[in-house]
Amino acid sequence: MKLAHVLRMVRQASWPVLAFTALLTAQTAGPTLRYTATPTNVSGPREAIRIDLFRWSTDAERDRLLAAWTNPSAPRGRGGRGGAGAIDPNDPAFAPDPAGPQGRGGRGGRGGRGGEAPAAAPPMPESSLATALLDAPTIGYLWSSEVAGYSVRYAVKLPEQNGGERIILVTDRRLGAWNDLWKPAGPPPATDYEFSVIEMRLNAGGAGDGKSSLTAKIVVDGTAKSFALENYGGSAVLLTGVKESKLSAQTGQR
Repeated sequence: MKLAHVLRMVRQASWPVLAFTALLTAQTAGPTLRYTATPTNVSGPREAIRIDLFRWSTDAERDRLLAAWTNPSAPRGRGGRGGAGAIDPNDPAFAPDPAGPQGRGGRGGRGGRGGEAPAAAPPMPESSLATALLDAPTIGYLWSSEVAGYSVRYAVKLPEQNGGERIILVTDRRLGAWNDLWKPAGPPPATDYEFSVIEMRLNAGGAGDGKSSLTAKIVVDGTAKSFALENYGGSAVLLTGVKESKLSAQTGQR
């Protein structure tokens, strides 16, 4: 798509500046890293999927999303990319507050004056993280045969002692949110997150398998300071034959 045509589309549709910026970026730079794999243990067909990453999450982006999960009651704006929403995970405030939020006395609602407004229910980690993911930048996509891809809002790479890597991704939507292609085979899953965490473990050659929060609960790996899957070894494999490819940042080609 030529730049002149893009500019004309923007003027006609009055797109927001951020959307325009993202579109221009997509025109000039492609993904730098690609993972290909085949879904398994799900009801959909065994067809290839790919995950394209433009970059890894910054420490500030990582810490902000971790804080949304571990301390959902902490005040944070929907600024997403900085400001008051950033929380240092080494700070005591990073730990969950067992007391929860305290309700504020108010003048009451429309029904009367002087009464204290009922305290709002404390936010849950799942809803807190779901909201924070909407404000996080898109740093990659998971593509399948579905019409729309899944935006990757969190991506970290953790080195393993054997020379391999752990790749942790979080998508802003649950895999298969609108269809049964990603429905796990076997018993109903014990999780119902609005988003999906994918953990892939690769050997030194960049090959391996992956699992997800479709069948495993989400935890925080305190040592690695990252999201992870509980009982990874005992969870069902979701992605088989995972392979890593490095791409040209300008063309998105190998």
